[in-house]
This record gives sequence, structure tokens and C-alpha cells, in this order.
Amino acid sequence: MMEWIPIVLIAFKVLVLGTGMFFAIKWHYDQGKTLKDKRAVARAGGKVVAIFVLSLLGLMLVTFLFARMLGLDLTSS
Repeated sequence: MMEWIPIVLIAFKVLVLGTGMFFAIKWHYDQGKTLKDKRAVARAGGKVVAIFVLSLLGLMLVTFLFARMLGLDLTSS
């Protein structure tokens, strides 16, 4: 018999993240409608994307350095 705790917790996680994403998108959409300068919205979006990409690259670098420090083999065979 399958345990019910993972099913409930995953369903709760999906519900919470889905609700948060809905309200985040709604808030940004409402903010975009109220701003008169659409360039400011595009500029802010570009900054967010740039920060995300730089954070992702930094995380990848830290991960590879940590794996190398632990002596893991990172070569693809």
C-alpha cells in the first residue's frame, strides 16, 4: 500500500506554488497596466532576467567547484 503523506505534501506544494505564481503574475500584470512608461517595465524585466542568469551561472560554478573539492569525477565518458 502506498504511503499517503508524500501525495498530500506534493499536492500541498503544488497548490501553494500555483497560488503564489498566480498572484505574482497578476500583480506584475496590474503594475504594467498602471505604468505609463512601458520601457521601464521592459528594463525592469531585463534586469530580472540578467540577475537570474548570473545567479544561475554562479550556482553552477559553486557546484562544480564543490564537486571538484570533494573529488568527484566530472568528466563525461
